[in-house]
Amino acid sequence: MAAVKASFNSRLRFLLVLAMIAGAVVALRLTDIQLLRHDRYLQLAERNRTQVLYQTAPRGRIFTADGKAVAANAPAFDLYYLSAGPKDEAYFERLAADFAPHLDQSPQELLEKVRKGVKSGKAVALAENLSPKSILPLKEMQLYYPGVYLIEENKRVYPYGPFASHLIGYLGSMEGDEWKNRDLSLDYRLDAKIGKNGLEKKFEKELKGRDGGVFLEVDYRGRVKRVIEDRKWQSGNDIYLTLNYNVQHAAEEGLKNSITGRGAAVALDPRNGAVLALATAPAFDPGMFIPYSDEPQPKSKRISEYNLAVQGVYPPASTFKVITAIAAIEKGNFNPEQTIYCPGFYDAGSRVFKCWGVHGHDNFFDGMADSCDVYFYTLAAQTGSAAIEKTQRMFQIGKPTGIDLPGEKAGNIYGPTKRARNRSYWFIGDTLNLSIGQGELLFTPIKMAQFAAALASKGKIWRPYYLDRIVNSHNGRVLQRGKSELLGTVDIKPSTWDLIYKALKHTVDDGTARRVKINGLNVYGKTGTAQNPHGDDHGWFMAFAGRPGEEPSLAVAVFVEFGKGGAGAAGPIAREMIKAYFGIEDKPAAKPVLSKTDQTVQHMEAENVFSNLRFMQQALEQNIHQGDEP
Repeated sequence: MAAVKASFNSRLRFLLVLAMIAGAVVALRLTDIQLLRHDRYLQLAERNRTQVLYQTAPRGRIFTADGKAVAANAPAFDLYYLSAGPKDEAYFERLAADFAPHLDQSPQELLEKVRKGVKSGKAVALAENLSPKSILPLKEMQLYYPGVYLIEENKRVYPYGPFASHLIGYLGSMEGDEWKNRDLSLDYRLDAKIGKNGLEKKFEKELKGRDGGVFLEVDYRGRVKRVIEDRKWQSGNDIYLTLNYNVQHAAEEGLKNSITGRGAAVALDPRNGAVLALATAPAFDPGMFIPYSDEPQPKSKRISEYNLAVQGVYPPASTFKVITAIAAIEKGNFNPEQTIYCPGFYDAGSRVFKCWGVHGHDNFFDGMADSCDVYFYTLAAQTGSAAIEKTQRMFQIGKPTGIDLPGEKAGNIYGPTKRARNRSYWFIGDTLNLSIGQGELLFTPIKMAQFAAALASKGKIWRPYYLDRIVNSHNGRVLQRGKSELLGTVDIKPSTWDLIYKALKHTVDDGTARRVKINGLNVYGKTGTAQNPHGDDHGWFMAFAGRPGEEPSLAVAVFVEFGKGGAGAAGPIAREMIKAYFGIEDKPAAKPVLSKTDQTVQHMEAENVFSNLRFMQQALEQNIHQGDEP
């Protein structure tokens, strides 16, 4: 009997402990629901009894430095009928008859939508993406028809189409991992559009606003009972760039109308590294990626997101002759007035290297202006490849510029030290190729612009930046500012800068870059034609400019893929960019009338050219290296 009683007490204690544990679990759960996560469960309960007609908030706008809104918003309207309104059939018929003409629908079609909404007890869309011209009468009619709601949303628009498209980017629907990695505080919806590329992606958090909407109370069947709240959206923050609209536009128009329509152009402020233009061609229209209606979309949306301005790498060609010159001057014993004879070729002993022309006796200034390969072959042989490589490193060639954009390529430095690290030999031919910017040298267009800016500032190497400021769109408070950053300086003698400036000015005034000469400005520049084994040569032009008596305030680099030559393809684009920056318009020049003496001189010059060509053809019979300036 005692054993039975003991067993019963043991079971009773077990049940008591089990009941206490269950009670504790219930208590903890109640504590969690009522105290710890009260707000969350309250929100879920609210969602169960509410239905929301969302209103997409306007994204923050993107402005150029001169106030052009290159990414903005436009209103998009949807018309809804809420079943909590009147349920009289005669009322429905009047509503359909009055609204149908403004919605491009028949009264019967509209009546069926209203009846469907009333039957389901839910809000029903009568029309979506309404044109702005129809909004005013609809707003007035809404006052006389309870239950009709005009919902205003905002859609992204790009007023200037493909303007700076590779920098600004575009929007698209959220996919896969984007949902997993989304910022929960931004409250994305299933149909949300987010930045997929460029600044739209990089500044998604800053640009996205907070959506509003009409909050409806519904019963357990989801039928609308009443309107709880009409909550206003909050727009995103505005972004101001350092881009100069006129310079960017000139760059894009020039590239689009170039010989191939392919290339890149970059403009920097050499005083701080601010990006004034960053253009890649072909461009694309960002608006084609964000349809807001059921209208047919283009069959193909394939574009090139490859930003050639920061990702394309090409030999710098004759623009590199500036580095060769600096190396020679800094080494010492350099006489800029000493002439070197150019017969159209340079005999390196084991190989003959061709010049693009026959220049005769050229001193340093004429050698730069004529872009004479023979002059720089000779200069490089006297200077040595090690000094040229050292000068490259001073200008940080082979390193990325550090601009805050994804995928920037570093380019490639070229010299005997680099070759030795790869356990390979260096030959005299390598030195000659290096001197005129050929061989294994690689630059991006933005690197070329940084190089031009370093020349303009006499040795200051700035990190390019494009963000001026981010501004709260509600109160105008500045939330973030862009800043310049000095990456390094080039320490060379003032007399070296003087010689380089004089040579580059002579190149624009009287040499291969004379198409870029602009009255009233000091323009310094250098052309380049990069050999291309896969087709036509590429065209380069780099320059910097300023008003007389002032330090240069603009540096540009233009690259035209397969452009055949820098002077003809890239130079005119740079000229338009410089004019746009300084606000200069050309005056039409009167056509000159040639005297008999002038005509005789022109005939003699033409005969001289043909004579030079015949000489070159006889002299260069075999195993001749092609020069790089057409």
